Amino acid sequence: MLSAIGAATLIYSCKSDHKMKSEENSASNFEVECDQFADLQVLRYEISGFNELTPQQKELSYYLYEAANAGRDIIYDQKYKYGLTIRRTIEAIYETNKKHDVKSEDWKKFEVYAKKFFFANGNHHHYSNIKFVPECSFEYFSDLVNNSDVSKLPLDGKTMDQFLSLMQRVVFDPAVDVKVVDLSKGIDNIKASSNNFYEDVSQKDVENYYALRMKKDDAEPIAWGLNSKMSMVNGQVTEKVWKVVGMYTQAIEKIVYWLEKAVPVTENEKQKHALELLVEYYKTGDLKKWDEYNIAWVADVDSRIDVVNGFIEVYGDAIGKRASYESVVSLKDMEATKRISTIASNAKWFEDHSPIMKEHKKEEVTGITAKVITVIQEAGDGAPSTPIGINLPNSNWVRQKHGSKSVSLGNIIHSYNVVAAKSPMMKEFANSEEEIKRNEQFGALAGDLHTDMHEVIGHASGKINKGVGDPDQTLKNYASTLEEARADLVALYYILDPKLVEIGVMPSLEVGKCEFDGYIRNGLITQLTRIPLGENLEEAHMRNRQLIAKWAYEKGKAENVIEFVKRDGKTFVKVNNYDKLRELFGQLLKEIQRVKSEGDYKAATELVEGYGVKVDQELLKEVRERFLKLNVAPYKGFVQPILTPVMTGGKITDVKVEYPNNFLQNQLELGKKYSLLPNIN
Repeated sequence: MLSAIGAATLIYSCKSDHKMKSEENSASNFEVECDQFADLQVLRYEISGFNELTPQQKELSYYLYEAANAGRDIIYDQKYKYGLTIRRTIEAIYETNKKHDVKSEDWKKFEVYAKKFFFANGNHHHYSNIKFVPECSFEYFSDLVNNSDVSKLPLDGKTMDQFLSLMQRVVFDPAVDVKVVDLSKGIDNIKASSNNFYEDVSQKDVENYYALRMKKDDAEPIAWGLNSKMSMVNGQVTEKVWKVVGMYTQAIEKIVYWLEKAVPVTENEKQKHALELLVEYYKTGDLKKWDEYNIAWVADVDSRIDVVNGFIEVYGDAIGKRASYESVVSLKDMEATKRISTIASNAKWFEDHSPIMKEHKKEEVTGITAKVITVIQEAGDGAPSTPIGINLPNSNWVRQKHGSKSVSLGNIIHSYNVVAAKSPMMKEFANSEEEIKRNEQFGALAGDLHTDMHEVIGHASGKINKGVGDPDQTLKNYASTLEEARADLVALYYILDPKLVEIGVMPSLEVGKCEFDGYIRNGLITQLTRIPLGENLEEAHMRNRQLIAKWAYEKGKAENVIEFVKRDGKTFVKVNNYDKLRELFGQLLKEIQRVKSEGDYKAATELVEGYGVKVDQELLKEVRERFLKLNVAPYKGFVQPILTPVMTGGKITDVKVEYPNNFLQNQLELGKKYSLLPNIN
């Protein structure tokens, strides 16, 4: 899965009232910008094409929308044991505290904290993973709590003094539960991470537990740990499975309820079969059933409406086993799909011509389907911060035997492009007018093609040697970073290939040069706008981008392939030799594929720690000073549309779409409607 676009964009705040805009708004006057606070920008996306759907497709969309939102509580609990407790405290303050002065500086500081909390699905930054605390005082916060309705507070039997003592520790103390995911070298990554995937177990406990269950020569390995919390109970390592009548049952029962409503109105038998298997998986927690569902889901290539729903991505687990809840409901963009489908139809050519070793190439490229989607709803780990591309399933053996689906999130990317067109970032950080003009002409297409190839031929390429375990076993805490790097390198290697001009998806190699400029600039300079002084890189995608750019810079030094340019006290980067840079990308792709195929943990460590982690603090200081003058938020996410059924005689005959333009109010309303889990799980 490809993370959200890295380039920061200029923000224009929208109205703060809670009016809605109807679905009939045309693309030309649809208001994309919604809110700005701290280092965050909230956007909106339009569900173009929704009115073209049949009543049955709209009804299906609505049920899948409700199923997506029913799991909203899960991500808060997965990210932090006290995530739901903190969220419900914030909600209680907004709902019942009428004594605060909304114009006071303290209230404004608390409100920024609340917005940040909802954006991150918790109190750890959605990208850096580092805990953030309110800028208002604990005394002020305590006053807000004390003046709220005690029946609405998540006290769980505590006195008010006991509850506030807990809040002081988990909300205000930056030294408590510092990182939701800590990927640092040479530590127990599980104990250092504050997510709620593990309790009272060490990394060694977990590795030993699964070593007894995993078989290296298993042709169809189970994704052990994907859907459970691991705890130590009476001296025994125990898994609490996320299923009906298991952990998270209150939310999962509701997900199942809406999925079962969806089954009778599916578009075809393949889609129906896939959803039935998903329901069975949620009821049983059986990971073999999860594989069966994924196989059936991949086989459904004809449905206009599609859904991703489950415990999907493992970035939230430092050792890459446990997956966060996520859902994306979408409809296929028929016209825009032509480009990405062309790439998918040539997947075998790309695999055959890859610079990786012959023994690491797939002999057959099976069942890769690709499309551009219009997002209808995102929930869980997919919102508010969203990917721009998705390639699933994640199981290597399922991909190899049954294929995969690759999607580009078209309306999400469109909203990003709208704000990017207004951004002063290019003018500040691009090395030359030539780069700026090339980006104006080809930047959007270059980004689309990179996403397409990252998902379609990147994640789906290559194979693991027989007898070598999956990357979560072999590459451990470096697996996610290197998988993203591998997919990025496939895209980078081919975006300067004449084959793309030949098959008609880009007009000239200038598109590739544009992408090379932007990728190197971002990997070496502009992504640093997201990093506080004194910090190194933690997030897998950021490590991946610096690893690639820094490795290429170091290996190309002798021939001056990439050059740091100093001008007027500012640092820029310049690509001097695009063809040589492509060769370097090919060399690194070959090595990273080897590392994955052979399970070479030592080489993985050297690559990530050597190139992807450490930040030049002097450069960081300079970049941040330049960036702060631009008044640009480095991170973006989305407020989700609201779907409302139109009933006639007890039956859904239509579905209306509304677009909230008040992020905070929308989050509070979601909390009222989809609050299903206990405070502590």
